[in-house]
Amino acid sequence: MWRMWKILDYRRTVVLAHVGMAVLALLVHFILLSTENFNWLEGNPYGNAESAAEVADAAVMPQQREV
Repeated sequence: MWRMWKILDYRRTVVLAHVGMAVLALLVHFILLSTENFNWLEGNPYGNAESAAEVADAAVMPQQREV
């Protein structure tokens, strides 16, 4: 391992690793923002009115069950 650090400057390697991880994180977030289901900046968080109604019905259903 010490021979590798004689070839590579550890400061540049660490900085490059952090920059690469930041680019990867931004890429994943922009990919998610480009999809219809995972875009949290625009539109209804449930996708459309029908699915919002289904979510509301699913939240009410457990309370109406008979035990």
